[in-house]
Amino acid sequence: MYFQMEKNDFCIYELETHLTKDVTDSHTNGELTVIWRNWDNIINTPEMVYVNSINPREIKGPHIHKNRTSYFYCLEGKIIIVIRDKNKIYHNVELNEKNQKLLSISNGIPAAILNPTSKISKLLVLADVAWKPNDDEMKNVLFDDYDLGKLVNTTN
Repeated sequence: MYFQMEKNDFCIYELETHLTKDVTDSHTNGELTVIWRNWDNIINTPEMVYVNSINPREIKGPHIHKNRTSYFYCLEGKIIIVIRDKNKIYHNVELNEKNQKLLSISNGIPAAILNPTSKISKLLVLADVAWKPNDDEMKNVLFDDYDLGKLVNTTN
């Protein structure tokens, strides 16, 4: 069962997980996390899926996707996504390899992706509109009234 927490222009989904079993003696040998199924109808149908790597203590963005909604799942490490909603309120959402959460950011909502750690972090990204060269779908913005640097200049 998915748990959805709505907050203005983004959503956080608690993902469904299942223990996996060994075929010979049925001991637990891992876990399966459901990111997307075509029959769940909780996210838009992905047209593009990719892995986004964020170097240690780096910031990607902030920027706006004009047409696409993006969904983020942390595969490795830890990231913080800073979202500015339509009311100009900032939200810090932490994703890491241990929590089973999917973050959805609607089109037109600016966000920045930060890696506050000393190791590369990796995100699985699903998008409902595929990127095409020179499509002018993304717009860089500034968070002039928010200090993104404070989130990456920590000792992790």
